[in-house]
Amino acid sequence: MSRRAGVSGGAVLAVGLLLAAVAGSFAWLDMPLAALFTAVAVEEAGGFVARFFPPDLSAGFLAKVAWAGLETLAISLLSTLLAALGGAVLALPAAGRHGLAGRHAARFVLNLLRSVPELVWATLMVLAAGLGPFAGTLALALHTTGVLGRLFAEALENSPPTPAEALAGGGAPALVTFLYGTLPLVAPQWLAYALYRWEMNIRMAAILGFVGAGGLGALLYYSLSLFQEAQASTVIIAMLAMAVAVDGASAWLRRRAGA
Repeated sequence: MSRRAGVSGGAVLAVGLLLAAVAGSFAWLDMPLAALFTAVAVEEAGGFVARFFPPDLSAGFLAKVAWAGLETLAISLLSTLLAALGGAVLALPAAGRHGLAGRHAARFVLNLLRSVPELVWATLMVLAAGLGPFAGTLALALHTTGVLGRLFAEALENSPPTPAEALAGGGAPALVTFLYGTLPLVAPQWLAYALYRWEMNIRMAAILGFVGAGGLGALLYYSLSLFQEAQASTVIIAMLAMAVAVDGASAWLRRRAGA
């Protein structure tokens, strides 16, 4: 009974501290939330939203949106593929397959790659490789390698060692042991992780255009910079449609693969 009371008291204390932190955040940031609900604010917000309708559906602009959408899709696919390959290579030492020193070195690299946000990577790659989809592909590949490498390594660590040990005991080489004893056990998980990151990368690929990495984001940035809200609305609708389509395709692929 006393233990339950202690847990309850700890939960109340944690909630109280959380609420105090939230209240302190509002005070520190000086956020005038009441100003959002004034008549003037509501009128201005309504006028702002109204400028986005109707969207620009002219044939010429739709062709530009379709081309930018294909560019965004290509960036997300290629970056995810490169990241899956890089993550698989780094996952082996990160899971301790090449000794303690290799484990620490690989985990340091993975932590470094994923600790830098995609937008920061994109800014660095634009400076290094110039404007365009190449910079966006490199940026997403670098960040996603850090994420997938860590997830792949954890899947390796949690996989049952018995099949690989049986093959090794029979004299099989290390590569054969991995391909036939370990990889079949972690492949569905790896595929699920890669598809999930592809869903995220399709959204990030659309955003990275704001820093010059091409795709729908670049077209949206251009439209908003020129106050062409109707064209911006078309681009936003295209982003939403692409995200929904990729979510559906990813779910279908996972079901087919049993991931």
